[in-house]
Amino acid sequence: MIEVTHLVKKYGKHVAVNDISFHVNEGEILGFLGPNGAGKSTTMNMMTGYLSSTSGSIKINGVDILENPIEAKKNIGYLPEIPPLYTDMTVKEYLTFVANLKKCKKSELKKHIAETLRRVEIEHVQNRLIKNLSKGYKQRVGLASALIGNPKLLILDEPTVGLDPKQIIEMRSLIKDLSKKHTIILSSHILSEISAICDKIMIINKGNMVAIDSPENLKHLFTKNVRVLLRLRSIDDIFTTALKNIAGVISVNTLESVEEGTVELAIEAKENTDIRESIFKLCYEMNHPLLMMQSENVSLEDIFLLATTVTESAEPEAPSEINHDSSISSNAKDHASVSDYQVKEGVNHENHAH
Repeated sequence: MIEVTHLVKKYGKHVAVNDISFHVNEGEILGFLGPNGAGKSTTMNMMTGYLSSTSGSIKINGVDILENPIEAKKNIGYLPEIPPLYTDMTVKEYLTFVANLKKCKKSELKKHIAETLRRVEIEHVQNRLIKNLSKGYKQRVGLASALIGNPKLLILDEPTVGLDPKQIIEMRSLIKDLSKKHTIILSSHILSEISAICDKIMIINKGNMVAIDSPENLKHLFTKNVRVLLRLRSIDDIFTTALKNIAGVISVNTLESVEEGTVELAIEAKENTDIRESIFKLCYEMNHPLLMMQSENVSLEDIFLLATTVTESAEPEAPSEINHDSSISSNAKDHASVSDYQVKEGVNHENHAH
């Protein structure tokens, strides 16, 4: 559905997007992640045809957006972070206006607008002035305008920004439902949102693509080891040594306890090693009652922080070193064995803003 090949955007000497390539299959939802200034909006603007690229190509449904922009844009519905609404119009008037701009068939106009109103669940406000609507409904009107013309691709830039928790849940559900008939690219700073609804996630930093894959595969790429958390009443040196001697254990670290009168441990083990049964037996044999034991999975936030921290601290690489087959840059892959414990420590000791 979407083919982006060696895309570059320069502003003078500044490289905003540095030779990124990716594809999105029909019906997929691609989550677009990156810090502020990473090149997300620039990439999305090039995909919509609003900006031209310095080099590289973008094909939408097989049509190159630079060579045949009008035909390519027929396949695109775009919802910017702040929808450009004419607030003195009613919802229905505005959607009719958009439909005429998109040259929708006059004979099907009434039916198409009615269907669009139904899909985004704003039929009951269709005769109200847009300026009198809540933020959530204005977002829905913006999404409805993107759907006019039934484009194959929807590009949504921060579609839930400014919405309350209930509206966010409703918008997520709506986007998921739209993926049945549309391919979707979704940019968001809300990592739980990306993780909940996206089939594939792409992370970019300083214009470079760091990784692209499914959420589960990204977790595997960035965490090669297993981490188990324990909570006990007490421990001693003999017990700690015995834990370290369990087959497959790499390290045992004491964490800050969240429950008074207890001790918490983080045990890191080799990949594909299940140490839980051995830990349970050891606790029983050495009379150290086990209050809690759980395997800890890396979160999307951990992956995002690790991926972007790696690229910030490393020397810049030539674009040709991006390894798209493995879905992660060669630089980041060198750090993929960083444990979940190390990632968590990074989260605890650094102040990251999203």
